[in-house]
Amino acid sequence: MRQRSKVWAQSNPSSIRGESSSNSENVVLVAKRSNYAILALFVLVAYGTWYVYQHQFLNLPRPLGANEVGKRGFSELEAIKHVKVLTQLGPHPVGSDALDHALQYVLEAIETIKETAHWEVDVELDLFHAKSGANLMVCGLFKGKTLVYSDLNHIVLRISPKYAPEATENAILVSSHIDTVFSAEGAGDCSSCVAVMLELARGVSQWAHGFKSAVIFLFNTGEEEGLNGAHSFITQHPWSDTVTVAIDLEAMGVGGKSGIFQAGPQPWAIEIFALAAKFPSGQIVAQDIFKSGAIKSSTDFQVYQELAGLSGLDFAYADNTAVYHTKNDKLKLLTPGSLQHLGENMLAFLLKAGSSTNLPKDKATNSRDKSGQDTAIYFDILGTYMVVFRQRAASMLYNSVILQSLLIWTTSLVMGGYSAMVSLALSSLSLMLMWICAIGFSVLVAFVLPLVSSSPIPFISSPWLVVGLFGAPAVLGAFTGQHVGYLILLKYLTKTFSRRNVNLPFAVQDDLAKLDAERWLYKAGLMQWLILLIVGNFYKIGSSYLALAWLVFPAFAYGFLEATLSPARLPKPLKTVTLLIGLSVPFLLSSGIIIHLVATLIGSAVRLERSPGSNPEWLGNVILALFIAAIACLTLVYLLSYIHISGAKVPLIITTCLLFSISLAVVQLGVVPPFTEDTARAVNVVHVVDMTGANGRKQEPASHISLFSTTPGNLVKEVEHIGEGFTCGTDKPLDFVTFSVKYGCWSDKNANIGWHESDIPLIRVENDTKGDNRVTHVSIDTKVSTRWTLGINADEVEDFQLKDGPEELVPIGDKSNVDGWHIIQFSGGKKAPRKFSLTLFWADNHTLKSHKKDSNTEQPLLKLRTDVDRITSPTETVLGKLPQWCSLFGKSTSPLTLAFLSSLPINF
Repeated sequence: MRQRSKVWAQSNPSSIRGESSSNSENVVLVAKRSNYAILALFVLVAYGTWYVYQHQFLNLPRPLGANEVGKRGFSELEAIKHVKVLTQLGPHPVGSDALDHALQYVLEAIETIKETAHWEVDVELDLFHAKSGANLMVCGLFKGKTLVYSDLNHIVLRISPKYAPEATENAILVSSHIDTVFSAEGAGDCSSCVAVMLELARGVSQWAHGFKSAVIFLFNTGEEEGLNGAHSFITQHPWSDTVTVAIDLEAMGVGGKSGIFQAGPQPWAIEIFALAAKFPSGQIVAQDIFKSGAIKSSTDFQVYQELAGLSGLDFAYADNTAVYHTKNDKLKLLTPGSLQHLGENMLAFLLKAGSSTNLPKDKATNSRDKSGQDTAIYFDILGTYMVVFRQRAASMLYNSVILQSLLIWTTSLVMGGYSAMVSLALSSLSLMLMWICAIGFSVLVAFVLPLVSSSPIPFISSPWLVVGLFGAPAVLGAFTGQHVGYLILLKYLTKTFSRRNVNLPFAVQDDLAKLDAERWLYKAGLMQWLILLIVGNFYKIGSSYLALAWLVFPAFAYGFLEATLSPARLPKPLKTVTLLIGLSVPFLLSSGIIIHLVATLIGSAVRLERSPGSNPEWLGNVILALFIAAIACLTLVYLLSYIHISGAKVPLIITTCLLFSISLAVVQLGVVPPFTEDTARAVNVVHVVDMTGANGRKQEPASHISLFSTTPGNLVKEVEHIGEGFTCGTDKPLDFVTFSVKYGCWSDKNANIGWHESDIPLIRVENDTKGDNRVTHVSIDTKVSTRWTLGINADEVEDFQLKDGPEELVPIGDKSNVDGWHIIQFSGGKKAPRKFSLTLFWADNHTLKSHKKDSNTEQPLLKLRTDVDRITSPTETVLGKLPQWCSLFGKSTSPLTLAFLSSLPINF
């Protein structure tokens, strides 16, 4: 034993310095790692991470012109001409003149495509008018809602081989929307998508003579009001029955790479895309996050999947997501190469899919396998190659790795005995302390930030601040927690080595304990990822492949270069090459995704407050801090284990503290503004005419200009800039039916002009039959509004029926509700109806249910908001004085610039 220790000590001079004599008691070991090696590792990780992100998400193809691509290729320079025309129309929501002009432009562009198409190709154009319909989907954002629409116009284009009529019975649908929200010209969302589709249609029209399937291009309207365009096509258009695969093009920002964030449920489309795409981009991580409900949004793809039973692909631009649905969704921010990237990928996909004889035929099989065994797991590597494999194969691989890992751990613990079990427990303790401290340090900053900065989210226009504000505390916390656990583990191992190696000098025993502690911390990282792999495999989470990579490659490197199952062998220092080999693939697979997700999360903070004033100002920071802390603990667990026996501890602490201090000082001193003209805060200005008083009872019209923000933080700075007599606070809450404003600002200055009493909607009880089965007939006249929202008290009303004259819009049947309310959202074109009859079927025990409400707040039976896309003179004055760092924010649940509020009390 003495001789083995002596020889081992002399054979590792790089990490162990030894002096020997014939007596082993004179052997001296010093466990130490070079500070420069640690510094080099951190620099390599930082540079490599940024390189992966840049190559995977920022490396766009060169825009091509028409002469370069010819008749059959895709040209961004041609597509961008369409974007220019559509954005010059300004915002074009449903019912606007601008939308009519946009539809006319798309029609003219398609006529040109028809004229230049290959002579063996049929190009059929249908201007489809959807009179009325109701979307009764109950999943996700649709729970508790019925979306009703009327007078919508869509353009449907079908391209098919002229001499293969059977091709029209198996169509590939490519879909996007022409309409925008009222606050944005929609360069990204989704004029860019429409432009790509027009250029794709031109290219496909030159290839389709060799297709086995038709390609249908759907340019729909009403998407921004609740996916109404896709719903009306699927439920009303005769060509919808021929669709076997659906492709949706969307945007959550403006430009960048358009990646797949939803695919399936059948894997055929994603597998074809992986084979065909020139610049493949897509991550199942984004799909997992989107389907979890963490992102409160939906796309037409949900209609195609749930209502039509179709499989396919959902694409979206996600760069600069802070501009989503604001004035900054404009052409000048559209990154060059964005359209070329999506266009070339889609053209290659359509050529391969259209020529295939293997399109999915049975729609019922799309949702047949509830276990998800046949779904696809997909991800791209540096935007160059896409990996796709089935969930069934993934489960087999995961189970194999899990069983082998458990076998190795069990064997190691059995051979190591009691000491190994205690060491595993203490190294696991270091993991828990790492998580606790990383989360604690970063979350503490999240609470402090609103107290020292002008905005609780001061990093929106300068996302790099997040590295210092949250990244540095997270890394410092992770290291601090792991180091405390290391010291506890070291104390135990020192005692263990002193009992087992009594003939070794105390200094040698101490260094051996340090080396063993370092190894246990590394192995604790393996245990962390093994647990995540087990959980992910159990719940069939697609992104579990990342846990596999972070487990298998570091474990392989450790097993190949370091591990031994013999407890009699003394520990050796971990080799730097072990870390390099073990982390190269995991960082390659996850670095770009992590930065992209953090950037998306930062941009999404602009619209965090769905009900302004309902959440504390620090909530957005806490969410971001938790996410970054989790990333630090998951990805740095191996690297941090190398620091504890080096002299890099103090430099790491100093560097992270300095980085945090500089970032905090930049925020506190206002060196960089939280918002800019191109990255604006979401602030809505609404002229409100309120006919609802206390307890929901009718009163004389009360009007004011309302100011509220979906971006966290008060509006004091904005109000000071505007003037116009605004008062801010929480003492004048507003109920907009689909959301509430608990904190806002209001001004009565000139609020009585710009609207007429004839614009105020009417709710009138026409007939009320009381008794055990009480039925009430109500007439609703929305006057000038073709966009309105009605809340029905589900605690009092069991069911209802909505009619437009003799036509039934919402039938009797089961209705879901959220928080005791069922919401009807109506949107339509200029010819949409304005008078409706509503039949209410009361619950049997409605009188008992009404007593459940807070006695101080009597909820009405009905509450109605009608929206008018009109800018009154006082609203125009406020908009003209709105700071440049602010922008109106639009969504289907937001009111337009003029809104009327009415209600019907329970005891009418």
